[in-house]
Amino acid sequence: MTLHPQLIPAIPDDTREVAQAAFRKGNRYMQMRDELGTFFNDEQFADLFPTVGQLAESPWRLAVVTVMQFTENLTDRQAADAVRARIDWKYALSLELTDDGFDFSVLSEFRKRLLANGAEARLLEIMLAGFQERDLLKAGGKQRTDSTHILANVRDLNRLEFVSETLRAALNELATTAPDWLKTWVPDEWFKRYSRPFSEYRLPQKEDERLAFGEQIGRDGIELLRRVYAETSQPQLGQPHALAQERQHTARRTYPDLTL
Repeated sequence: MTLHPQLIPAIPDDTREVAQAAFRKGNRYMQMRDELGTFFNDEQFADLFPTVGQLAESPWRLAVVTVMQFTENLTDRQAADAVRARIDWKYALSLELTDDGFDFSVLSEFRKRLLANGAEARLLEIMLAGFQERDLLKAGGKQRTDSTHILANVRDLNRLEFVSETLRAALNELATTAPDWLKTWVPDEWFKRYSRPFSEYRLPQKEDERLAFGEQIGRDGIELLRRVYAETSQPQLGQPHALAQERQHTARRTYPDLTL
């Protein structure tokens, strides 16, 4: 993808009018935009993109989305949905109310560019510089000067969503191909845990809670595979495509250094 840096557009009139009517006292993202601006601009990320190729999504918007995504503990899919659906996000991003946003994969590609070019600290450094220019930081304070933890947090959330959805897909396939067998042993809590897409949940924000959640998904995946392989009377159980994916992801969770 190539980048053609552009000036940050003003907030569209319709977006401003509807947002101010919906949030008469404002909210944090509207106040951030009104009082602090966007912090970012395309030129700050120009070195991450080639000069030829498909036109890239404006990096200043992706940077703002990444920060808001981290603030709300959202996966890439949830953040992309927020760009499409939420008035306050459109306000902060200078988007028309009818703007349909971008595919969620664009966010991970942006993070990859930051990491590949050693620019993982850039987001927070730019924000801290903006705070200092506005006298919002005390001299000698202990503000963190890198954004590695932001990228790592978002990456972990997306991994959790991915492996959880893989297990849910395997269960859905088995519910179609072997519903009676599945009903004989699946714990009641699984129906609650895997009945809805994980994009509809707010995944754990604290590191220890994320770890516990991931371990629970791993135990469930191992139990599913154990049950499938123990069922010798129905060898077709091990054939679904989603189950093959679950085998791979369970192996990776159990043996992180394993190459599959």
